[in-house]
Formats: sequence, C-alpha cells, structure tokens
Amino acid sequence: MTRYGAMYGPDVTFTGVPRCDLADPASFADASAVIVGAPYDSGTSYRSGARMGPMALRICDYSEHTGSRPHLSLRVDPLLDLGVVDAGDIEMAPTETVRALGDLQSVIHQLAAAGKIPVVLGGDHTVAMADISGLAEHFGYGRISVVHFDAHADTGDIQFGSLYGHGLPMRRVIESGAVRGDRFLQIGLRGYWPEPPELLWMAQRGMRGYEMAEIQRRGLDAVLTEALAIAVDDTDGVFLSVDIDVVDPGMAPGTGTPEPGGLTGRELLDAVRRIGREVNLVGMEIVEVAPPYDHADLTAMLANRVVLETLSGIARRRADAAAGTSWDESTPLLAGRVAADPSGNGAAAEGVGIAEATAELVAETRDHERAL
Repeated sequence: MTRYGAMYGPDVTFTGVPRCDLADPASFADASAVIVGAPYDSGTSYRSGARMGPMALRICDYSEHTGSRPHLSLRVDPLLDLGVVDAGDIEMAPTETVRALGDLQSVIHQLAAAGKIPVVLGGDHTVAMADISGLAEHFGYGRISVVHFDAHADTGDIQFGSLYGHGLPMRRVIESGAVRGDRFLQIGLRGYWPEPPELLWMAQRGMRGYEMAEIQRRGLDAVLTEALAIAVDDTDGVFLSVDIDVVDPGMAPGTGTPEPGGLTGRELLDAVRRIGREVNLVGMEIVEVAPPYDHADLTAMLANRVVLETLSGIARRRADAAAGTSWDESTPLLAGRVAADPSGNGAAAEGVGIAEATAELVAETRDHERAL
C-alpha cells in the first residue's frame, strides 16, 4: 500500500517525525513505532467529525514540529528513541465500511509482522475492529489482551441495522476470537449504557469493567494494578485502546458522545504512561477526537499527549531493560544534569547516555533526600 498522505488537509506528520511509505519497508525498517491515520467516522451514532481527528492530533502542538519531544520526568525522547515515523492516512472511504476496515486491518498486520508498534490515530471507535484483528492475525487469536479506556463498553450487537459501528467493535472482536473476553479490561465506564442485555453478554464472556464509582472508591492506581495483572496473564502482548470520551467532557469536549463524570486529563496521562512502562504494548489507538466540537484545541492537545506519554513509557521501559535499571520518575527535575569541572564551576554533562546514568542518578538522589 503506497503512502496516501492525508485524506483531509495537508500532508503533515505527527509533530514532525519523518514520513514513511508502507510500500517501501526500508522507509520504516529502523522504526519501533509507526503512526497510522484512520480517518473514518461513518460508524458514529450521534455526532460525527472524528474523521478529522488524525489531522488534529498531528498538528496540535505549540512546540516546533521537529520530531523530537524530550520527556521531562522520564528523561527519554520517545520520538527519537523509538525512531517513530508516520505512514500517513489509510484511505478509508466513508461509504465502503468493509473495504475501509479491511485495508486498515491489512496495514496493522503488515506492521505487526515487521515487528513494529502500530499507533493508530482515529477516527471513531469502529476502527478498533481492524486494529485488534490485524494484531491477532500476527500474534494469534486469543494471544493478545486489550486495556480499553472508555465511557462506553462498545459491546452492542446491532447499530442502525448493521454489525458495524462505533458502539459494537468490542463485541465483534470477542465473537471472532481475536481477543478472549476474560482478557478484555475496560476502565472508566459510566452513564446509562450499555443496558442489561449487553451487560449480561459481557458477564458471560468473563469481561471485566471498572465503572467510575469503583474507580473513585478504590483509586485508579489500584484498578490499574489489577487490570494489568490480568492483561499480562497468559498473553503475548497488550493492545491499548483509548476513547477520548473516557475523560470528563469539561476537559475533553471535542468528542461525539460526551458523558459527564469521567477521568481527569492528568489521570489518563499518568495511566497510559504507566501502562507503557509496565507491560509489553504491541499496539495502541486513540479515537473519537472530533475537532468540530472542540474548544481551543483542548481535546486534540490531550489526545496528542496520550500518544506521547504512552510512547515515553515504552521508551523508558526499553531503556531500563537495556541498562538493568528502574528509573524513578519522581527524581527531581535537575538532579544529575550538571557535572562539576576541575575549576569548580558547573559544566553541562556530556556524552553520558540516559540509560547508563540512570542507576547512579537514582542512588545519588535518594542519598541526598535521606541526608535532608
């Protein structure tokens, strides 16, 4: 499949990362993660507009589009460290659902088979069918788990007389066997749907849903600890699916089906960063960003950061694995960034890799804190 560029707007890349062409494997051979746009929103049941999401996520950043984003607390540069490239948008004709999803699924399978992490910019949540199925084709049906952040379970059976729609994809991938129901974890559910028939179906498949009342009582950290333990049990990888409406619409108004009472933006960013650090992510998607309903780019900016925080977690996990360390992200911002020179003046530390310096910096910081 050749590079289409962008279906809507100019052919820009995610914060300026290099372009790649899916028809030319050499163009993404050195990448660990590949950005893929999925500009499809014909599965929406209320307000459309998510087809403009990929473009909004790519351009919404006040910093220069240099393809570099050093992370302050994790001390990695996810875009450079992972060699992230952008394949552009998959052509997804609004009137050709089966073909559109089939093309996306083929690309996800291609990237997984090449050992890359697909990072899908949606689009409405219908695209999850293609994203999850493409990964399952490579890893094996039932061999990946899904951690799904959403206000809605998306386990409906029929939508407007169709098996396709953004309220149905999680049922479809469980029915197909792409994912086991007992390895499907949903976080942030709330509101007034699904109804009892869907909830019964979910329970019968062994799904685990964490509704906001439970999250409020137990705490998000405890919920994540439990969910991730289930996700990695007897699986070969984890897929992260983030519907931006998991966040309260006061912080993320630009979405098609807003539901009050959700997570804060900070909670979501902390969560996806932790997931990137703690489990083997084999793919991710961020969906349901609908720019026509956004205000001051609040939703697009948050979604952009969901991608960056997740990738930063992955980059930190790999750096720690290479160095045999475990970076403490609460390390003071400036600790270890200056080395003394013979004159007694501070001199910027040079030539010291982040991974190599991690263990020493953590030890020095803790010694300093104990002394205080």
